[in-house]
Amino acid sequence: MNQNLNYYKVFYTVARYKNISKAADALFISQPAISKTLSKLEENLGCRLFHRTSRGVSLTDEGQFLYERIEKAFQLIDSGEEELQQMNELGIGRIRIGVSTTLCKYILLPYLQNFLQQNPHIQITIRCQSSLQTIELLENGHIDIGLIGISRPSTGIVFSEFCQIQDTFVTTQSYLDLLSGQNHVNDELFRFANLMLLDNENITRQYINDYLYRNHIQTNRILEVSTMDLLIEFAKIGLGIACVIREFVEKELTSRQLIELPFYPQIEPRSVGFAYSKSHIPSRTTMQFLDYLL
Repeated sequence: MNQNLNYYKVFYTVARYKNISKAADALFISQPAISKTLSKLEENLGCRLFHRTSRGVSLTDEGQFLYERIEKAFQLIDSGEEELQQMNELGIGRIRIGVSTTLCKYILLPYLQNFLQQNPHIQITIRCQSSLQTIELLENGHIDIGLIGISRPSTGIVFSEFCQIQDTFVTTQSYLDLLSGQNHVNDELFRFANLMLLDNENITRQYINDYLYRNHIQTNRILEVSTMDLLIEFAKIGLGIACVIREFVEKELTSRQLIELPFYPQIEPRSVGFAYSKSHIPSRTTMQFLDYLL
């Protein structure tokens, strides 16, 4: 835009009222200031925009051409202001959430359901991917908030802990009996068992890899899957030992459908929480969502 937007605001108002005095009252500026602005705009555009008479002003052909086009722009601005005011009054807003499929199913959904029942005007968009990808989306401003499971928060995000999760190893009693029948004690289990883990792109997998490395635990047969649900299902049918999150298999552990393997040292718990980027200020709606949860 080559001209000052205020010039067009003055032009638009004078064209609507067809009177400089009335336009001055509407804009809360003096008549000489309006006349000066119009003269400057005409000079910059190189054409006359108004016919001036003792009864007021009327648009020239060039002025009518310009008015018809900027009228739409100012109507859009007015409409935007009205809709924004309505959004604030009704609590209308949008939240873009990034979360892994597992955390969405086991942690986010119950709280999200209650929040939406109390705030029906808020639009929620959920993008499911790994926590690593969620952090990347946060840093690029493609989502507003992420629910992530991490051991050490990134320096580029603000992290608020929501709960803690405990990684653990589970299997069926029949699979454990099979290994025990081959005289494999605990320290040797992973060398002879099918160890089922999430794929290497997952933060959980990287955390478990670090645990295995630090404790000199050897593995020979690893089965990689993409979701926690598949790990749980594979463990339940006796395909091997699965590394899962204890809180997500409590029902199976209680019913003894799965049993937990007592390994020492125990895997350290991890924090699950909501995060947003330090370089992208959250909207009021996003902060309202955070306040509700935390």
